[in-house]
Amino acid sequence: MKIAVLERNSVGTDIDVTCFEDFGEVTYYRNTVAADAAEKVKDVDIIIANKAPMNEETLKDAPNVKLICEFATGFDNIDLEYCKKRRIKVANVKDYSTAAVAQHTFALMFYVLHKLAYYDHYVKSGAYCTSAQFSHFEQKFSELDGKTWGIVGMGAIGKRVASHAQEFGCNVIYYSTSGKNTDQLYERVDFEELLKRSDLISVHAPLNPDTRKLFDRAAFEKMKKSAIFINVARGAIVDQEALTWALQENK
Repeated sequence: MKIAVLERNSVGTDIDVTCFEDFGEVTYYRNTVAADAAEKVKDVDIIIANKAPMNEETLKDAPNVKLICEFATGFDNIDLEYCKKRRIKVANVKDYSTAAVAQHTFALMFYVLHKLAYYDHYVKSGAYCTSAQFSHFEQKFSELDGKTWGIVGMGAIGKRVASHAQEFGCNVIYYSTSGKNTDQLYERVDFEELLKRSDLISVHAPLNPDTRKLFDRAAFEKMKKSAIFINVARGAIVDQEALTWALQENK
């Protein structure tokens, strides 16, 4: 059995992945891009990928492939219809990053909310040591308590973030991108209401036709000017030109 790990370094070199060697002959690649994917998989039986595209273009000359394992949860890099035609099985790693992504969401939120970049620079510049008073509030910040936190995508990660947000005293509302997620502890609202009411918005949804460029110019126009926006899902959920416009226009 020939196995190709296409993006070994994408999970961090501190993570041991030698377990794959129990199943066959493994070839490790530090990274793989679309241009060299086809060459690397042409003789293998199992592919372990992360972001490298797995579609007709990269798989058409790989007749032995029986299984593609995603080194993550989201598998929008894999053409599922093509794999179905080829009877190639596809598997992902469910829930592996729930705690880590929820934690990172709060790391990003506090970085912005508490103006940490500004105050870190203020102290390191020496300005604090020469100040006439011990406190400095040039950049205003506030508590989470009482704020409305809007969550887009109430899956495992969204639920974890919602739970933590409540512990900080936030009122949690959410928008279900699939329209199927209704049995939750939190208030479900439509997308427009979430945009208008939220002081903080975090995105935890998969990338699919319904969510691609969900955050466009119209969405940013509806958000509070003071809102904090955190996207820890796929980048393409956000229309980057619209985001650039919103920032340049001080929206």
